[in-house]
Amino acid sequence: MTFQSFSGSDIDRDNAEINMIPLIDIMLVLLVIFIVTAPLMTHAVKVDLPKASSRPNDVRPRTINLSIKSDGTIYWDGERVDGLALQRRMTDAATQANQPEVHVRADGELAYKNVARVMSDAARAGLTRLGFVTTPETLP
Repeated sequence: MTFQSFSGSDIDRDNAEINMIPLIDIMLVLLVIFIVTAPLMTHAVKVDLPKASSRPNDVRPRTINLSIKSDGTIYWDGERVDGLALQRRMTDAATQANQPEVHVRADGELAYKNVARVMSDAARAGLTRLGFVTTPETLP
């Protein structure tokens, strides 16, 4: 703040200072609003929750290993099956409540039509979880 004299020479000069009083008033009002509303933000309803000692069920689907050799023979979990037995087993697996995952291991020299036939049989039976197992290629 500057003090002005009552002489006539200073009357025409402008006051270039910022009036801090309104700024301080606004800051005090915002501080009061924050103090009043801060406890309301952390307010929670106290509820006695029940105690439970159970663990969540970790139900993983069974895995079926379906292997197809290069000559076209099919193995269901290591057991050789023919076309009719494969259809029956696929239908039984598809009707289970927790549908199993089918991992297809096909020989690299096998014709694709054999793999496509097994895939279409699985889809026709209702199996939806079908995956292919490969070995990673090593880089030189």
